[in-house]
Amino acid sequence: MTASAVQPWKSVVAGRRTVSRRGALFGGLCLCCLPTLGRAAESFTMAEVGPGIFMRKGLIADATAENADAIANIGFVIGRDGVLVTESGGSLADGQWLRAEIAKRTPKPITHVVLTHVHPDHVFGAGAFVQDKPVFIGHAKLTEALSARGEFYRKRLSDLLGEDRTGPVVYPTMTVADTAEIDLGDRRLTFTAHGPAHTTSDLSMIDSGSGLLFPADLLFVNRIPSLDGSLKGWLKEAERLKAMGPARAVPGHGPVTVDLAPALADLTGYLTALRDGTRAAIAKDVSIEKAVDSVAKGQRDKWALFDTYNGRNVTVAYQELEWD
Repeated sequence: MTASAVQPWKSVVAGRRTVSRRGALFGGLCLCCLPTLGRAAESFTMAEVGPGIFMRKGLIADATAENADAIANIGFVIGRDGVLVTESGGSLADGQWLRAEIAKRTPKPITHVVLTHVHPDHVFGAGAFVQDKPVFIGHAKLTEALSARGEFYRKRLSDLLGEDRTGPVVYPTMTVADTAEIDLGDRRLTFTAHGPAHTTSDLSMIDSGSGLLFPADLLFVNRIPSLDGSLKGWLKEAERLKAMGPARAVPGHGPVTVDLAPALADLTGYLTALRDGTRAAIAKDVSIEKAVDSVAKGQRDKWALFDTYNGRNVTVAYQELEWD
């Protein structure tokens, strides 16, 4: 599925099989998406993962009305001249919680908010920061992706959470087509726009002060990766992340910091099993329905929510690889 999927009720023909585009969009929404922080907030804490860098670990769960889509790792970077929000959260309620956490730690203005890709759990908190009039930073393809899916996602969130806790679709005001840099006065944040991988609009960031890499959902840890862009592209971009050279990273889901090399090895292990298993199924003329039940099953014990999302990953991979 690509970001151009505008009409969720239509179908996409994948060779001899027909796959529901509505199902694909629901899959993209569920896996990293959808939210009160309610009782969930009672267990949330901000960890200082580097000098002036605070992160909250998201829940390893699907979005519910009780957790307000607080399922992604979100946080902020405090610089001399202002604050950059690394991820805004999954709903207006989640973003408001994050904004309150920032206020507890610094009176400095919120000058930048990063929208790392199109999925709701990473962008729907942005509405909580509109009043701050920050620069909203996103991939050059993000506006297109939000135009195609944003209202659909917003409606789904609203049905789950209610209008008052959902938030608006917020578009980037600064886009990155290749690389870009932001100066917070005493630290620089360098952004890289990636090719189709987890989605078609993935943006990563490196902080000069700590050396930390923020790959967002290009890196999943513990929670099964979710494929919504290109399987072959994701394996390519994983190598690109490795070549950037950082030792530590802040994944989009999982612990708030990890050693990059072993985390990438686990990620690419799953993606490689998905690729090779799907290619083998196609070569043997195994139907997409049967492939869903068999491909990458050896990875099952390594990932939370495997049974929920592996089948969808196989479906997306099958559509991409069928005509290789």
